[in-house]
Amino acid sequence: MALTREQKAVAVEALQEKLRATPTIYLTDYAGLTVEQANTLRNRFREAGVEFRVIKNTLLRLAMEKVGGYEELFDHLHGPTAVAFSEEPAAPARVIKRYLEETSLERPALKGAFVDGAVFHEDALEALAALKSKDELIGDILGLLLAPITNVVGGLQAQGGNLVGALKTIAERGEA
Repeated sequence: MALTREQKAVAVEALQEKLRATPTIYLTDYAGLTVEQANTLRNRFREAGVEFRVIKNTLLRLAMEKVGGYEELFDHLHGPTAVAFSEEPAAPARVIKRYLEETSLERPALKGAFVDGAVFHEDALEALAALKSKDELIGDILGLLLAPITNVVGGLQAQGGNLVGALKTIAERGEA
């Protein structure tokens, strides 16, 4: 059923809000998936905290034009397109990669991705899947920040242990 002009305007407005609120979007080609495969894929995305839905290319393009910054993705808006919206940059790529490995299918195929202002093309799935999550990056930074403190504490404890050992040895010699 065709959308009315009002319905299209509402859909474009909702997409604009979604694009502004979500730092990561992936455009995928899902053509050729059965209903069962598509539902399995959609469930995996949901489990990973990713919203995955089919959107008309013209509506998505209109929303992208109004928001701005998505011009490099316009060439990828052809054929059947499903969009994955995510807060986590690597989550959609990891779901797609794992799904492709487990099913030996060629779909869904990455058409392009927009991650915090950077545009990735169809050949970037491996690189996107290898990105660390924000929590992993924060953990790495904390580890780097805490390493010097741990070294200082360890050094102080070792020196204190050496001092106690030396005093104990001197005390034992004094008694003998």
